[in-house]
Amino acid sequence: MSKVLFIFLDGIGIGEKNAEVNPFFKHGFKTFTEHFGGIPHHENRVLIKNERYLFPVDARLGVEGIPQSGTGQASIFGGFNAPELAGRHYGPFPFSSTIPVLHEENIFRKVKEAGKKAFFANAYPKVFFDYLKSGKNRLSVTSLSYRAAGFRLNSSTDVRAARALTAEITSERWVNRLHYRLPILTPEGAAKRLLRIAGKNDFTLYEYYLSDHLGHGRLSDEFLNIFTTLDKFLFEVIRTLPEDMTLFIVSDHGNLEDTSVKQHTLNSSLAISAGVHAKFLYENIRALNEVRDAVLGVVPL
Repeated sequence: MSKVLFIFLDGIGIGEKNAEVNPFFKHGFKTFTEHFGGIPHHENRVLIKNERYLFPVDARLGVEGIPQSGTGQASIFGGFNAPELAGRHYGPFPFSSTIPVLHEENIFRKVKEAGKKAFFANAYPKVFFDYLKSGKNRLSVTSLSYRAAGFRLNSSTDVRAARALTAEITSERWVNRLHYRLPILTPEGAAKRLLRIAGKNDFTLYEYYLSDHLGHGRLSDEFLNIFTTLDKFLFEVIRTLPEDMTLFIVSDHGNLEDTSVKQHTLNSSLAISAGVHAKFLYENIRALNEVRDAVLGVVPL
């Protein structure tokens, strides 16, 4: 068993080998080329190098339609077939019938019930907490699950104390758009912070969502900066992963890998495993609803 760092990437699948539609081929992605020897595509969906594994995960789960975030993420963090339970793919928030299951079956609760330390490394700005205080409670799968397990969500105070990260990695958007006084991190500095945080917990999750925004055609004026920041961050996490830690990265559905459309795709989700139990995760995860149990299988419960 080992400490587990889980990075959730919203909206990244394995697409065509076509630079006109696939930004990973158009702009390059050092995380793929340096750590795995190439960029994944439909004809080469599994890349293995230096005991690190990049592989596809089924996001459709036997349900017709285009995979969505709410049911995809519920499947990942709840360990069940959420679109089948909901009767369709649904998002961006969890479908009503899946919420009670998430409350009881989410990965944070399972780690906590085993007497181990789970931590969600994302911080939320004041506007989010104001939203909660207003009585509204429509939350993403991750924030809902973490609160349902009895944990406190991080705030700007935790970012200042280097106990958390903002959702866009560097804090730059919090500084420039929300006017927080925070140090802007380099992607590499953010990676080092996340690894330090993960070293203090048995299971640590970090969630990144701007990849899905890029896939939907938003933030086009910031595309290269966001894309490059993510690449540098992931590259450094993998490069400096401690020898006693397991890293797992997964997405909920395809999107960014095909910018010819501004909606999600039918492509398989991207997954990466590295570190102590990388091979076990590669061998035991073929679909989103298999993620939770496989990851729990390598947490030191």
